[in-house]
Amino acid sequence: MTESSSQHPGKPEVIENRLYINGEFVPSQSGAQFDLYNPATEAHSASVYEAGPEDVDLAVAAAKAAFPAWSELGALQRAHYLEKWADNMEKCMPEMYYLDAICMGKPVNHDFFGSLVPIITRTFAAKALDITGDSSLNTPDFMNITLRQPYGVCGAIIPWNGPVPTMIMKVGAALITGNTIVVKTSEKAPLSCLVAARCAHEAGIPPGVLNILSGHGQPCGEAIARHMDIRKISFTGSTATGRAIQRMAAESNLKSVTLELGGKSPLVIWDDADLSKAVPAAARSILANTGQVCIASSRIYVHSSIASQFLSLLTATMTSLGASGDPLDPTTTRGPQADAAQFARVQSYLQLARDENIPIHLGGNPEPKPGFFIQPTILTDVPESSKLLKEEIFGPVVIVNTFTDEDDVMARANDTEYGLYASVYTRDLSRAMRAAKRFEAGSVCINCTGPTMALDMPFGGWKASGQGRELSRYATDYWTELKSVFIAL
Repeated sequence: MTESSSQHPGKPEVIENRLYINGEFVPSQSGAQFDLYNPATEAHSASVYEAGPEDVDLAVAAAKAAFPAWSELGALQRAHYLEKWADNMEKCMPEMYYLDAICMGKPVNHDFFGSLVPIITRTFAAKALDITGDSSLNTPDFMNITLRQPYGVCGAIIPWNGPVPTMIMKVGAALITGNTIVVKTSEKAPLSCLVAARCAHEAGIPPGVLNILSGHGQPCGEAIARHMDIRKISFTGSTATGRAIQRMAAESNLKSVTLELGGKSPLVIWDDADLSKAVPAAARSILANTGQVCIASSRIYVHSSIASQFLSLLTATMTSLGASGDPLDPTTTRGPQADAAQFARVQSYLQLARDENIPIHLGGNPEPKPGFFIQPTILTDVPESSKLLKEEIFGPVVIVNTFTDEDDVMARANDTEYGLYASVYTRDLSRAMRAAKRFEAGSVCINCTGPTMALDMPFGGWKASGQGRELSRYATDYWTELKSVFIAL
């Protein structure tokens, strides 16, 4: 244990490692556990009970039993529970930061997304009275209405790079619409979500309404995706896993599926861009959470007339912002890759760059110290056909290519199966709006870039980056079934 670990204010006296089922913390039915290691030190962090199919069955049964009473509550009563839950989590954020740091290396004092957890929860609570249908008098002698009603028991499978925020984006929308839910957290970072479970319990959320399981994709995630009593599932993670979940949902009961998947987000920088804003934004985008962000601007296309200046400024900025350190140290801005597997994945892409003789302008190697640290890296002049431009690396690796023509750069920006996020820097408003229209992406930034988000705006991807939306007034639509009722007068 490091000195910063022993002294951190968020360090709990006891780390909760059990499953949360039917309002209680319980060990897994099998008693099996898996180990977690601090990616900054490679020291053992905790052992956690591993959920299997039998635990999924228990959690689903609890959610099914809780559904009638929860769905019949007044909307403001459900909102009250979410408000109390938000209050409790707000008090426990230092503990969640600590646990994410020792699980996947996220710096404790640089988790802006995590700080939104109570706000996101309260945002969904505020939507309680907005979940309504429509009416129509367009048919003679009829008054017709639509109803929005909850699915019933739902499932959620969340990623490791932002455990509690991504969980709340799903659970908040599911619960306020009257659903009950079973959540599988990532085996890389399950601990902070168990703190959120404790906060829900202390808020009085009834047993069975929220169930949280720690486990692997096989068998726990598959058991959720295939469960015949789960009518809706939401997943955030890789596109490959999203395809598998959609297939399993179809092979079981054709449950509704929402997917928030990967990205390979382009950032186009024109010759009239304000580089004093574009350069720091580009650097922060690829260094945030050590590049382990689905909306990171990992492909930069810069106009050839300013390419040399831009590259020089980006190199200096990434060098100054990219200093790594102990995630529990309040001065650290960049941590390690989440675990050995992610560390190896990033290194494999860097080796590919060497094999393809891609110029490595900055970095390109592991850092010479313990832990899973990768140097901030800039690759240049990468062929558009390279896997480096087509696949999500999920590390502090950015590609900088040049362009001169608008049609050409827009075609190259869209030449990927991903469509999550895209950005452009220019002072030309018409050019900016043309780009906003032409980008094949669910979110577009003009003179800003990822991780820019707003709670009242929908979030999700086009193409292989997903389907459905989270956040905003559209989010609850994806957690309700739509019913038409025809009333003869």
